[in-house]
Formats: sequence, structure tokens, C-alpha cells
Amino acid sequence: MVDDNFEKFVKKLQEEIKQKEIEEYNEYIVDLFHKPKNWGKPPDNKVSITESYTGPCGDTMTFFLNIKDKTIKNAWFITDGCGASVATASHTTILVEGKSLEFTEKLTAEDIDVSLGGLPEDHKHCATLAVRTLRRAIKKFKKKSD
Repeated sequence: MVDDNFEKFVKKLQEEIKQKEIEEYNEYIVDLFHKPKNWGKPPDNKVSITESYTGPCGDTMTFFLNIKDKTIKNAWFITDGCGASVATASHTTILVEGKSLEFTEKLTAEDIDVSLGGLPEDHKHCATLAVRTLRRAIKKFKKKSD
């Protein structure tokens, strides 16, 4: 049996940590890195293309895309990066699902950053990592489809 005081202490500490994260980022970003959407590797039969890329920061991001009729039907991701990488990748999958390859190819790191509500300066590279990984996946898909 766990001590009630200990449980209260842990809960209070978790709330304090989350509040500090919200002050550094924003509530949307913090929610995405605690409860990411589209996290994980889907079944192989759902994936048209998989692409991984390791950025200069050392974080690796992988996108799994289901593409039909030049449209991204579904997108999933995994990353070994920090919370900002998780949030950025998750948000990127949300932005591209249901969108054309043409739209997706025009997506910029700034678009992602702005739609997240602004990443801290020292984490803006996470949006660049997401865009580079996504563009590499699309390029690979187009080459495979030719």
C-alpha cells in the first residue's frame, strides 16, 4: 500500500512540472508531448512509405505515410527526441492527413511553428526536422511510384 502523503506529493510535483512546461512552451504543445496523436508504427499493410531522418541535434524522426491518389490518407510517427520533437512530429501528422502531396511539399518549418503557437527559440529546429523528414518521405514515395 502506497502512503497517501507520497501520492499527494507525486501528484503535486507532476502538476508543478506540467505548469513549468506550459510556461516554457504552451498548453497545446505540452498536451501533444504528453499525449501525442498518431504515435507509433502502424501495420505494414497500412504504410505506403516509411522514412527516417536524424537531424543535426541528434534526434531521429520517422514518418509512416499511407498515400493514395496523391493524398496522405494517414500519417504516423515515432521519434527518439525531446518533448518538442514529439509535439512537432505529432502536429505535423495532424496537419498533413487528408492533404495532397502538393500541399504537403509546400509546408514549411515556420508553418508548423506558427500553427503550434510558437516553439521556444532553442526548439524551433524540431519543426525543421519534421519538414525535412516529411519531404524525404514524399521524395522517396514519388521515386518509388515512378
